[in-house]
Amino acid sequence: MARHGKISVIGAGFYGTTTVQRLAEYNIFDTVVITDIIEGKPEGVALDINQSRSIEGYETKVIGATTAADGSGYEAIADSDIVIITAGLPRKPGMSRMDLLEVNAGIVGGVAKNIAKYAPNSVILVVSNPLDEMTALAQKASGFPKERVIGQAGVLDTARFTHFVAEEAGVEVSAVKTLTLGSHGETMVPVPSVSTINGKPINEVLGAEKVNELVERTRNGGAEIVALLKTGSAYYAPSAAVARMAKAVHEDSGEIFPVCAWVDGQFGIEGVYLGVEARLGAGGIKAVVETKLEADELEALKIAAEAVRAKQADIANL
Repeated sequence: MARHGKISVIGAGFYGTTTVQRLAEYNIFDTVVITDIIEGKPEGVALDINQSRSIEGYETKVIGATTAADGSGYEAIADSDIVIITAGLPRKPGMSRMDLLEVNAGIVGGVAKNIAKYAPNSVILVVSNPLDEMTALAQKASGFPKERVIGQAGVLDTARFTHFVAEEAGVEVSAVKTLTLGSHGETMVPVPSVSTINGKPINEVLGAEKVNELVERTRNGGAEIVALLKTGSAYYAPSAAVARMAKAVHEDSGEIFPVCAWVDGQFGIEGVYLGVEARLGAGGIKAVVETKLEADELEALKIAAEAVRAKQADIANL
C-alpha cells in the first residue's frame, strides 16, 4: 500500500516516542506528528527518528510540535486521520490506575477538546490510564461519535496472557491463542473457552489452576513491570498494541481486535465502554463482535461491565 495520510501521537514519553517509531517504520503514512508540553522534546524526537529513515529504509516523515495548556501548538495535528492519546502521568510503584483518575482526567479532557478543534474527523485511540475511564472521558470531551473513540486494552492484555502461557507451556507464541475481555485491570475477563495451545484447549494442557495463576499475573502485568523498572511503566508491548490498531484503522482492514469499545445491546449489556472484540477499519469501530462465550464467561463480562460503568460514572463530576 502506498503511503498516505497523517497520524498524530499526543505525548512524547517512552510510550509515545516508541509508538511514533513503530508507526514511522510501517512506512504507510505520509506524516507522523508527535506533540508534548515539554519544550523542544517532540522536535528533538522527530529529528532523531527522521535521521534513521535511510538506515531503516522508510520515507514517512516525523514532525514534532511543542504544545501548551492554551492549545497553542495543536495546529500541527490539523487534519489528522488518527490521533493517539498517550498523554498523562504514568503509574508509580504501589499506584493503582484509579489513583491516576483525577489528574489524568484533566490532561486527557483538554487534549480531546483540542483534537476536536484541529482534527474533527479523526479516529481517537486512547492509551492513557485508567484506560476505561479515560476512553469514556475522551469521547465525552471531544463530542465524537462513540465508534470513533477507542481504548487500547485487550490487545495488550491478550498479548501478555499469550506470552505467559507460551512460557509456561514451553512453546512458541505463535502456537498460543488467548483472549481477554472486560476491563483493563481488576475485572479483566479471560476467555479460556477460545484459548488454545497448538489447537488444544488451554485448560486441558495446563490445568485450570495454572491457567488461573497466569490470568492473575496478566491482570497485574503492568504493575509487575512498574515494580521492576522502579521508574516509569511499560511501553514496548503497549506501543506495539496501539500501533497495530492504528494500522488496521488506516488500512481499513476490518481486522478483529479486543479493544475498549462502546457496547450498547451486545451481550445483553447497555451503554458502556467495555473490553470486547471489535472489527476495526476506516472510521473506527465497524462492528462489535459478539464472541461466543460460555455462561460463566458471559456472567463475568456482565459483572465487569457494571464495575466499569460505576467507575466511568465518576468522570461526570470531573
